[in-house]
Amino acid sequence: MLKIYRDIDGAVRAGAADDSLPGHVIWMDLLDPDEEEIAFVERRARVRVPTRDALSEIEVSSRLSKEGDRLYLSAPVVGHATTEHAELSPAGFIVGPDFLVTIRFDDLPAFDAVAERIKHDETLASGMGVFVALLEAIVDRGADVLEHLAAAVDQVSRTVFKGNLKGSASPRSANFTLRRALSKVGALGDRSSKARDVLLGIGRMASFTLDVCHEMLSDEFRDQLHAVTKDVSSLSDYETHLSDKTQFLLDAVLGFITIEQNDIFKVLTIASVVGVPPTLLAGIWGMNFKFMPELGWEWGYPFAWTAIILSAIAPLVWFWRRGWF
Repeated sequence: MLKIYRDIDGAVRAGAADDSLPGHVIWMDLLDPDEEEIAFVERRARVRVPTRDALSEIEVSSRLSKEGDRLYLSAPVVGHATTEHAELSPAGFIVGPDFLVTIRFDDLPAFDAVAERIKHDETLASGMGVFVALLEAIVDRGADVLEHLAAAVDQVSRTVFKGNLKGSASPRSANFTLRRALSKVGALGDRSSKARDVLLGIGRMASFTLDVCHEMLSDEFRDQLHAVTKDVSSLSDYETHLSDKTQFLLDAVLGFITIEQNDIFKVLTIASVVGVPPTLLAGIWGMNFKFMPELGWEWGYPFAWTAIILSAIAPLVWFWRRGWF
């Protein structure tokens, strides 16, 4: 899908392939485009539209480059905002002095917010202005995501340290609770790492634009890009704090799982030790030798039962005195 902003009366779509873009066109947004839409933008805007594989490259030289008076930038963005299904999707920015071309493959709330703003804000009159506005919107979105992650981390923390994480009477229920907590912590850690990737990409684009286009940027755009880099730096520090806390929670949950396993091993150890002496005595008195003095005792049978019961009780008392149960 192709959206053209400030295209009055569809002049861009109706124009010939060799016509230059009207000056009022400031943004051409490609959303999961087909080959026809890509070819149209390349002809009318006279730019090279990168493929999805090219936008997914991790090398800095592939993500940040300048060709003539155009900047070719790319960064990963979060296509799905939910914690459980957060996915990174590449987004490309072709920034020129007059207009902006973006390529993306998922619906992004930040892009929708800027598109809505263009309808009412006449100050967005250039491609560089739209580009800076997109960076600010993505950073604002990242801050909201980190706030949501912080609330989720606090909720898991309360469950781990103040709740009844493993105190269920049913071992099956306790195991389910521990597994669910571990799954939540893992999802939070994964979502946090993806947020870091997005912030890193946005920070690189803002810094590269400041360095390469420093002389061409107005004072307003320079100040806005400096603000974006500062916001990215502070959010990265906050994300590091969340990552450390998530790692701490992961270690805590794994510690509870280890304690639960040790409790199970204790039960198995007590059961096996308690059963050894009675089994030994029963095995001795169950041997089929012709001469066994106990067979002639009048109280031999009650004596055998008493010895077997005491041999089972004695280990239980020993374990109890040591505090195993």
